[in-house]
This record gives sequence, C-alpha cells and structure tokens, in this order.
Amino acid sequence: MYKITAPKRDLQDTISLPASKSISNRALIMGAVGQFDRSIRNLAKCDDTDVLVRALDSKGNHFDVGAAGTSMRFSTAYLASRPGDWHITGSERMKQRPIGVLVEALRALGAKIEYEENEGFPPLHIQGTQLKGGHIVLDGGVSSQYISAILMVAPTMKEGLILELSGNIVSVPYIRMTLGMMREMGIESEWEGNIIKVKPQQYVKSDYVVEADWSASSYWYEMAALSKQCQIQLPFLRKVSFQGDSAVRRIFEPLGISTTFEGEGVTLRRAGEAIRRMEYDFVEQPDLAQTLVVTCCALEIPFEFSGVQSLKIKETDRIAALKNECAKFGYVLTEPAEGKLAWTGERCQPAEQPIVETYEDHRMAMAFAPLAMVKGSVWVNHPMVVTKSYPEFWEHLKQVGFEIEEMN
Repeated sequence: MYKITAPKRDLQDTISLPASKSISNRALIMGAVGQFDRSIRNLAKCDDTDVLVRALDSKGNHFDVGAAGTSMRFSTAYLASRPGDWHITGSERMKQRPIGVLVEALRALGAKIEYEENEGFPPLHIQGTQLKGGHIVLDGGVSSQYISAILMVAPTMKEGLILELSGNIVSVPYIRMTLGMMREMGIESEWEGNIIKVKPQQYVKSDYVVEADWSASSYWYEMAALSKQCQIQLPFLRKVSFQGDSAVRRIFEPLGISTTFEGEGVTLRRAGEAIRRMEYDFVEQPDLAQTLVVTCCALEIPFEFSGVQSLKIKETDRIAALKNECAKFGYVLTEPAEGKLAWTGERCQPAEQPIVETYEDHRMAMAFAPLAMVKGSVWVNHPMVVTKSYPEFWEHLKQVGFEIEEMN
C-alpha cells in the first residue's frame, strides 16, 4: 500500500510519458502477421506489451497473457490465422472476461476454436489455419479490440474480409487507428458507412516509431486541473494522432487547462476557471472516463457522462469500482440509465481514512492518486498495478514533488 501526499510546490517539470500501448500492441501483431523481424522503435515498456512480446517470441504452443485483455483478444485472432495447435489462457480475472463474440466471429470466418473450461470465456484451444474469410456481421457496440483483432488478420484470409458493423459503433478512433497503421504497413482498406472491406494482400516491413501515450497524459491533465499553477511539458505527443484519447486536450479545456504544442510535444497550463457542470459522451474515449470522474468530484463539479457501457467489461467492472471508491471520499455516483454515470452533488459520510482499492486495474490507481492534491493524502492498495501501462508513474509523481510512502 502507498500513502501519496500532495506536493508542496507548483507543478513544473518535463515528464517522459510511456509510449502508446495501443499502437505498440497493434504494431507487434501486424509484424507477426506479416512475418517480418521486429523493427519497432520506442516500443511501450509495460505489462500488456511485455506479455505480448513474450507470447510472440515463445517457441512453445501455450500462451499465458496474464491480465492483459488486449493481448488476449489480439492473440486469439492471430493464433487462429497461424497454422499450429495453440492454447491460450490468462489470469483468474481474464477467465471471467467474455470473449465469445470474438470467437464466434472468427469461427464464422473459418477458425477452429474450442473453450477449455467455461463456454464464452478463456482459456481457449485453437487449431490455427489460414482463414477463409468472407462477409460477417458484428455488433458495433462491442469492444473495438474485437474488431481490430479481426481486421489485423484480414489480409491473410483467402477471400479477404467484408465486415459489417451493426448498430451504434463505439470506440471509432481505435478502429481508425488500426486501419491507419495497417495502411502505413502496406494494407489498403475501404470503410464506407458501416462496412469495412479488406482484400487479400501482404504487409510491408517498415521501421515503425511509436508515439507517446495520450491516455497516460490524462493523469497529468487531472493534476493540472487540481493544481493552482502548473507548467507540465509532455514530449512526443502528436497533434495529428491515431490515438482517440488525444481528445483529452479538448475535454480538459472546460476545466481550465490549455494545451500548447511546442517542438515535439505539449505544455499544459492553467488558463481559467472550470465550468460548473460537465457533460460528455465517452463512447470514443472510454479509458478517460475514470480520470474525468475523479477530477470532477474533486473539483465539486456535478456531471453526467454517457457512452461508458464498455467500462463494465474492462480490467474490472469500472462502473462498480468508481461508485465504491468515490463513496469512500463522500461522493455518491449514480447510473441514471444504461451506459451513463453521474454525480449530482449528492454526498455521503466519507470513510475516516479512505483506502483506494485498485481491483487489478491500473487506471483506478492512476485516476485516484492525484486526489491527494485536494485531500492532502490518499492511500492506494496494490499500487503496482500501474506497471500494466505506466511503470514509471510513481517515480514521475515523486519527480514533481509528491511524497510516496510505502505502508504495511
């Protein structure tokens, strides 16, 4: 357990954010599908990416992706399209995360996949083969990782892929990221309306440079919003980015934070007062929701956020986790409708010494730690979950003046 105490000075420093996990993991899969030696610069150094590197480098036929959901989904599609006899499993939490939608879609494309324990959940037994491909219909409201997983192996399919997305399509920027990276590696595609087409073709090897992680920047935006004065420089964030979470710079504008692109990165500064109430649809940036929930509660800004339905199937049920942990600090969150999360300003009796549980979820730890800037100190249980995406997080907090004390 860590006790995090707020800095006694203004936030002013340069923080080297981790490289984008989303881009790194896609680049790894595309390189594996293309069967060329890895040539990726600035690859993310985090659990999710490390797990995928180990899996792809493995000489055996058993893959354990731990708690890395992205790796489970991407590897399932990759192994289904790679000749061989494969077994893929993960942590106990991973075995509770549904994968049936992806498995059924891959089966419709010619994959041979069986459940080894519970129907619809990992672990999986996969007899890899070249997939036939063809036309399938997939609910656009499912995780974009299912869609990306199928798209990345689509060029190897005998008949190519016609992917029809039904209903409301969530996390569109992540699908655009996948198709954009595929294009940079030589794969052409068409996306018109709700139909994506990929013909049979081959990936082209390229020296790929991974940009910094806009998702990780959100915690620095949060700290900027909770500070009185700040000047935080974040190198290697691109204005024109594949990352949907680059929208964080626009989301935090109403909370008084300006973003200036300077050289090869950005500088965050306080630029005015925050609005009195906030509404936002997170359907395209679900990983930013926890950060904004905690920020708004800390600033006493009532909110109603929509588009958060996918949070229930992340590393944990993030809706339930946010309600539980915010209540410890006296904030009563509600779900006014499916896919919505709100705070009306209603308070409850806070815990005498709130201890934030992290639920094996890196974003719970990183979203709640900056709350120390308002509360003085915050206790976080199992703080090293941050290694999943941002291993240097606690060191970076120390760098700007936070005190991090390990407690028994």
